[in-house]
This record gives sequence, C-alpha cells and structure tokens, in this order.
Amino acid sequence: MKILFRLLLGSLVALGAGCAAQHQARNSTVASVEPAPLLLVSIDGYRHDYLQRGLSPTLAMLAQGGVQAASMQPAFPSLTFPNHYTIVTGLTPDHHGVVNNTMFDPQLGKFSLGSRKAVSDGRWWAEGTPLWETADRHGVRTATMFWPGSEADIHGHHPDYWKPFDGSVTAGERVDQVLAWLDLPVAERPRFLTLYFDEVDHAGHVHGPDSPEVDAALRDTDAALARLVDGLKQRGLFDRINLIVLSDHGMAGVPESNSVMIDELVPLDRVQTVSMGILAGFNPTSDSTEARADFAKVEQTLEQPHPHMQCWDKTRVPARLAYGRNPRVPQLLCLANVHWRITTSDYAAKRKGRLSMGEHGYDNAEPLMQALFVAHGPAFRAGAKVPAFPNVDVYPLMTHLLGLPAAANDGDYDAVKDVLKPESR
Repeated sequence: MKILFRLLLGSLVALGAGCAAQHQARNSTVASVEPAPLLLVSIDGYRHDYLQRGLSPTLAMLAQGGVQAASMQPAFPSLTFPNHYTIVTGLTPDHHGVVNNTMFDPQLGKFSLGSRKAVSDGRWWAEGTPLWETADRHGVRTATMFWPGSEADIHGHHPDYWKPFDGSVTAGERVDQVLAWLDLPVAERPRFLTLYFDEVDHAGHVHGPDSPEVDAALRDTDAALARLVDGLKQRGLFDRINLIVLSDHGMAGVPESNSVMIDELVPLDRVQTVSMGILAGFNPTSDSTEARADFAKVEQTLEQPHPHMQCWDKTRVPARLAYGRNPRVPQLLCLANVHWRITTSDYAAKRKGRLSMGEHGYDNAEPLMQALFVAHGPAFRAGAKVPAFPNVDVYPLMTHLLGLPAAANDGDYDAVKDVLKPESR
C-alpha cells in the first residue's frame, strides 16, 4: 500500500512539475514577444488621388492588405511644417504654434523652413508636445528620419535617434537608415519611428501635379517603399509592425499667369510682410499710431472682394479654418483661390519662367488639398476602406497603438478607431 501511495505521489509531483514547467515556458514566450513597433511614413505632397494613377504598386498592396481612408483632410494652412507637426501632436497649427512655413515672432524673430538655426530652436515648437517626447518620458525609444520638429530640443527632449535634414540623402538611403535602427539590439531598438520622403512634393512644385516628373517621383518613392517592405520581410517584421503611410497635403497646378500682384493693390512699404505665396500674411510695421493708421487703410483695401483671393483680419478668419488666435498668425491674411498665387511684380519678374507650377496651402476643404492615409499591420483591419477624417485624429490613434497617454490634443480617437481590428481598439 505504501509503495502504491509513493508511486501515486510521485506521479502527482511529476505532473505538477511538468505543468509548472509548461506554464513557465508559456510565460517566457509571452515575455519574449515585444510590443509591435509603429512606423509612420510621410510622402510629402502625395495627393490622395495619386494612388489611382497606378504608379504606386507597393502602396496599393499595403492599402489592399490593410486599411485606406477615402482621403485625409489637412489642417489649415495646408502647408508642410504645420501639418507634419499637427500629425505628431494632434494639435491644429493655431494650438501648436507652427502656423506657417514662414513665421514671425516678436521674441524669436523670423522662422523659415530653410533656416537651420530656426528649425533647430525648440522654442518655435514648444507650444506642442510631439509624440517622441511623450514616448521618451515613458521609456519608449524613438527614431525620426527627417521629420519636421525632430531637429529641435523640445522641452529638453529629442528623439533617441534623429538626423538633421539633408535633401541629398536618397529615398533608398533613408529607408536603409530606418532598417538599421530596427536592427539594433532589443534594449536599444526604437519602437516608434518616422520616415519622410519629399521627392513627390518637390516635383509637384517645380513641374506641376500632372507632369511626367511627378509620375517619375511617384515611381521612385514607391520603389523606396518596396525596399522598406522587403527589408521588413527579411527581418520577419512585416507582419509584426504597424505601418502608417500618409501625406501632409495635396497639390494644385498654378499657371505662371495666375498671379495676384499684391503690390499693385496696396503699398507694401506700409506693412511688415511675413509671408507670400498661397497664404500671404502682413503685420503693422510698429505699434505707433501712424503705423496702425496705415495698416488699417491697407486692411480696408484688401478685405474688399477680389477675384482671385480673399483677405481677413485674423479676428475675422472663418471659424471652420480654426486659425487666427495664435500670436504668430499675422494680423492680416490673404488666401489665394485654388490655382492662383499671391506675389509681387518684382518677384514675378525676377522669377519669370521659374515660378512654381504646383502649390498647396489653400483652404483645407479644397479637394485638391486632400491627403493620403493608408495603414497596414497586425492592429489594422485588412482590405477595409473608411471615410475621410482630419489629420489631427492620427495622433490619438498612434498613442493608442503605442499604449502611451495622449497629451492634450484636438484629435478624436473615436473617429478613427474603426481602422483597427476589434481586438485592437
């Protein structure tokens, strides 16, 4: 009987040990599975309908196997820096402070996207909290490949890995750098990454959106995406990474003859010119009574109806544009009609034959300004199409995917949660 009891007890102990070992192995497997990384890719100037040209097979494959929005509405103004910062902060330009590609601040001076000093000065970006800052505060490593704002020390934070913008770095080289970051040891590897392509935007400006050069840029950028997909597959990451491919705005053709010569309407020596182009901005030259009186006359003239532009004092900008309250927004704004630009006679004469044939910055409700949104990965639905949504909603979607608390933002997670599989919402 004792022998039988010992045999039975031994069997139970062995069974318990086996179950414990099996449970421990399961836990070890679960612990070894890393959270899915998130890669945010921007194709600057990729208008939402460019995908229909059939020149982006890799992007089409991602859309077919993932989710695609009918379009994505940019924030106003539909310009590069304001919208890239909106995407990573979830704030409108009026709230994050990057209100134009060209700005003026009484304390900071002038900002332009071509000024390395201004671009890398965190004070210009400090009204928003970019996603890489929140990630850093919560121990999530990040890497940015040429994302506007990533060159600046914002609230004492940089991405863990970043590069100063260099337009000579090819699309393929940018992809290789992202893949190299994904090859780092687990403890050093970023979980949130960004990648930026600008060839499509550049070709659209120089040659116009319907040009052969834009078609070539679409092919070249898609080849870079194919390089990325192949690299992810080689690393066993393609089915484990959440990939969002989007753009900041669309593009509209602008014939050289379609120029509003604003200096022929008002004396520009009586205002401070902050910006020209699609959205022109002007301030009084000073706070003196005389300067204010001069500015009031200019405003009165420009706020009258004009055939190819509309002007407002910043306090009278239409509410739907969510623009005009930030101190960096110029006091007087003039917005060109689509297919038109605002310039001066002198500038147009100097640039004759070399004016941009494509532009953006127009009303963000304009169909030609609508942007791209495609997502693919384990969290996203497959083969799904969703209605259009504003780009402020991308930020709460990304914080959800990364399991991070969202900073104060203008986005709406509920508006985009349907891009996710039910178990990922």
